[in-house]
Amino acid sequence: VQLVESGGGLVQPGGSLRLSCAASGFTFSLYDMSWYRQAPGKERELVATIMSAGGLTNYADSMKGRFTISRDNAKNTVYLQMNRLEPKDTTVYYCDAYSRRSARVYWGQGTQVTVSS
Repeated sequence: VQLVESGGGLVQPGGSLRLSCAASGFTFSLYDMSWYRQAPGKERELVATIMSAGGLTNYADSMKGRFTISRDNAKNTVYLQMNRLEPKDTTVYYCDAYSRRSARVYWGQGTQVTVSS
């Protein structure tokens, strides 16, 4: 099983980034996919979730209207479009796969996002 995040980097305040998470080794379409973020010394924070069926989405309040999660089941990939980025968004972003049927959880290795002028 692999979850490989990409797309992180350095961006100026107000800018945009699109994160990708490519999955392999499990039936991607059957898993809810989420993005989390975790700053050093802080707890992991849910950013957004997209359900396996129907594509229903859920966002943390502070991300609503700025971030958009989407998935392409044909490509086994989940995306996070991040707009109007702020310095407080600087941290490592992880993708997560969760099966409601088996309760299995898989994590990626993370990708660093830095918002700075």
